[in-house]
Amino acid sequence: MPGQTCGEGAAGPRSGLGAAHLIAFLATTNAERARTFYGSVLGFRLTTDDPFALVFDANGVMLRIQKVDAVSPVPYTTLGWHVDDIGATMQALGARGVRFERFPGLPQDEMGVWRSPAGGRIAWFNDPDGHTLSLTQF
Repeated sequence: MPGQTCGEGAAGPRSGLGAAHLIAFLATTNAERARTFYGSVLGFRLTTDDPFALVFDANGVMLRIQKVDAVSPVPYTTLGWHVDDIGATMQALGARGVRFERFPGLPQDEMGVWRSPAGGRIAWFNDPDGHTLSLTQF
């Protein structure tokens, strides 16, 4: 449609993939362990468990955890969530067994939260397959 561009601001019309629903992907070598982590620990609703993937509803975003023979985690964040209260979220996840990561050379507070130069507060943790996940409070 004339006048619409991909990348317009939040108030502008969306087109192309900006108007499509995002699907997030990760992989697991142990579907039962991933099902427990993403369902019981993180609180996502399982919608499908088929031979190829576990599918969760992550607050309206489809999260497909692919069932694979081997996973090669990468050394950077693969999924993250914007939270209103990072301290309370970390406490709740910690009570469910989540351990937050510390990184040498990165100034993190006593909880493991790093403050970005822009002011965001960020904490990282891993899923059972070693994917780095994050929480951010702006």
